[in-house]
Amino acid sequence: MQDFLTRLPKAELHLHIEGSLEPELMFALAQRNGVALPYASVEEVRAAYDFDDLQSFLNLYYQGMAVLRTAEDFFDLAMDYFRRAHAEGVVHVELSFDPQAHLSRGIRLDVQMEGLTRAMRLAERELDLTSALIMSFLRDRSADEAMEVLELAAPYWEMIDAVGLDSAELGHPPSKFAAVFERAKALGLPRVAHAGEEGPASYIREAMEQLDVCRIDHGVRCLEDPALVAELVERRLPLTICPLSNVRLKVVEQLDQHPLPALLEAGLTLTLNSDDPAYFGGGMLENFKACERAFGWSEETFVDLARNAIEAAFMSEARRDELLKRLAAMAG
Repeated sequence: MQDFLTRLPKAELHLHIEGSLEPELMFALAQRNGVALPYASVEEVRAAYDFDDLQSFLNLYYQGMAVLRTAEDFFDLAMDYFRRAHAEGVVHVELSFDPQAHLSRGIRLDVQMEGLTRAMRLAERELDLTSALIMSFLRDRSADEAMEVLELAAPYWEMIDAVGLDSAELGHPPSKFAAVFERAKALGLPRVAHAGEEGPASYIREAMEQLDVCRIDHGVRCLEDPALVAELVERRLPLTICPLSNVRLKVVEQLDQHPLPALLEAGLTLTLNSDDPAYFGGGMLENFKACERAFGWSEETFVDLARNAIEAAFMSEARRDELLKRLAAMAG
């Protein structure tokens, strides 16, 4: 089964590129840029990855990204992840990035975009790994600031595949960003949003109704509202589930207590993703393997999950057809 899961062509829809920053690269970039880290060693950083909740993770997450200063840093960050993902059988990655977290540190948007898009092009040429770029807004900052960033990104609108909403969920409902997402819709940009991770099921409904999203990131708390589940099933609105992330951030205590089997049983359109793999215990392959250990799923179930992701991905129809054919060949 492990060999099968490695070979399975996997598309990752929920990946924060800043959350792929491994401690080794963090130290290398800190040295290159003369950034002082509050850790003496790689081991000390890893020891800090014991989180109580989402906020305790975010504190370390924002601290770590301080080493990202130049376009070369963003390029190295993305390529480092693309190479690891490729080795795990990942064929497509949708990377979210948080421009506000970098702009607030004085790192211009063009610097971020240059590094990330150069890596995306190289990964497609050298690794046959396609990718899409999701510009995410920080929900614990103002909607006015998010709107400013959306307009600032005007030179790059054609390079951005979607906008998203992430960071601290509690107390920051999707409705806060309704005007921003309405503007993104007018620009023709697809929309996704984190909802129903720490926040209630009502946030999922808000994201659907007020942000008009085409995917829900996380969404595990939808089971609290049977009518919402029925609507998600009817619309086949994908949920980008992040199993190991949910364990690390104490959404569930351990993976065998995760609602994934119940979500599957309800007929929801699910995908498996790593979220922030450097911080949460592994990339796509480790998430797939962990689910196999916890739930004993069949090859057919994993093929279905992989198909859901390919069908929901932001990619050309030619690429989608190619990957679906590769998946069908595996399914026999």
